[in-house]
Amino acid sequence: MRSYIAAVTVTAVLLGGCSLDSAIGVVDPYRIDIRQGNYVDQDMLAQLRKGMSREQVRFVLGSPLVADVFRNDRWDYVYHHRSGRAAPQQRVISVFFVNDVLDRVEGDVQAADATGEGAQASTRVRVVEVPGPARRD
Repeated sequence: MRSYIAAVTVTAVLLGGCSLDSAIGVVDPYRIDIRQGNYVDQDMLAQLRKGMSREQVRFVLGSPLVADVFRNDRWDYVYHHRSGRAAPQQRVISVFFVNDVLDRVEGDVQAADATGEGAQASTRVRVVEVPGPARRD
């Protein structure tokens, strides 16, 4: 019985010397990527044309994440990406309609670079040029 109490006492003393902070520094948990909202890239925006109906815009970009009932002429596509270790990124594309047809697009998606990398978020909002309807000759 004395040897059992001595073994428990020695074990308690040894484990008491270990701090929880040193154990946490060794363990590095996996953190998943979290993607929320509507992903809109430059290829999708390139398909938009002035004068498109709401249904055509919905077909190209999908249903908007935010469709404000008080501002019926604007759809907002919001995309939020949080990588496991990196800082979160957010992209916002706003589509504006006049008389139920596409008028302009504003947002912070940039074109892909020459290496084929995906669109990067910008810190400033810019107007994305939307060409007029295609002319048929």
